[in-house]
Amino acid sequence: MWSAAAGGGSALGPLLGGFLLEHFWWGSVFLINVPVMVMLVVGGLLLLPESRDPHPGRFDLISAVLSLTAIMPIVYGIKHLAQFGADPTGFVTLLVGVVLALVFVHRQRHLHTPLIDIDLFRNRAFTGSVLANFIAMFALVGLLYFYSQYLQLARGFTPLQAGMAELPTTVASVAVVFLVTRVLARLGEGHTIGFGLVLAALGLAGVAVAEGASSFMWLAMALIPVGLGVGLSQTVATDAIVSAVPAHNAGAASAISETSYERGAALGIAILGSLVNVVYRVNLTPGAVGADKQDAVSDYLASALHVLDADSPAAQMARDAFTSGMQVTASVAALITTAAAVIAWRLVPSARR
Repeated sequence: MWSAAAGGGSALGPLLGGFLLEHFWWGSVFLINVPVMVMLVVGGLLLLPESRDPHPGRFDLISAVLSLTAIMPIVYGIKHLAQFGADPTGFVTLLVGVVLALVFVHRQRHLHTPLIDIDLFRNRAFTGSVLANFIAMFALVGLLYFYSQYLQLARGFTPLQAGMAELPTTVASVAVVFLVTRVLARLGEGHTIGFGLVLAALGLAGVAVAEGASSFMWLAMALIPVGLGVGLSQTVATDAIVSAVPAHNAGAASAISETSYERGAALGIAILGSLVNVVYRVNLTPGAVGADKQDAVSDYLASALHVLDADSPAAQMARDAFTSGMQVTASVAALITTAAAVIAWRLVPSARR
């Protein structure tokens, strides 16, 4: 049910966002969340039973600040290095982020009530499930974040059409609810997570090939195993994470699970997005446009199409370069997801239910 709800929300979001972008001001995609959040807060207060640790300990504000300030320099440093090349600013900010992350981990080890209980990672099943979740989100979100841009900029889809084109992935992830119990009974947790990630990796490899095809049908077919695989692996991994720890640590385990999603998504967008841009720039033909347009064309496909005639050879060259970037990124995402499958297969126990 959790998986179906998450998949259903993921399917509705791009469709609603595409509709709003085609009919209203672009800021409407943010404002639409205000009434949704109001309903969520009011509904939660009225409907959700209270559940809390009777002895929660003290909340460590310094750890919360360290957590935030560690990830921001890392993301900025990666993006800066990809855009401007190897320069001191990129390396220094990256180093600052890594040092802050190490300070955060060190602090958690010595706090009586840590923000994140590092000792939970001594459990192989817990660690394998968290890593599988992190890497899967890294690959999936890092790719899909730019997938909508690829559909609109390289294939000429409208925002609403792009939202509909993502339906094969999200509908497939919802369909997992009909399969997960049967697969889990046959394979056990670890092997089910690994199987799901292998399925997603095969789909991502298919996406890499299909992005260069003229027909969208091949791309839609490649997205189905991506949705099935990620939905299957995430559903079982979340269960495995919470089940791997004692009951009184379930809240902490759930929080780490959600954190792995968010960190994986943030770093996936930063790293894979940077890879898209690097390959895009490498595939641009030198001297294909005038000096007055070179900076805009080299910056990104959106800025290139803003200054170029949409039907010109230079615009087509830019689209092809961006498509090449997406194909390389999808291939890298497939390899990363395969690595996550191996981790889950080897670390997470697979006792059959």
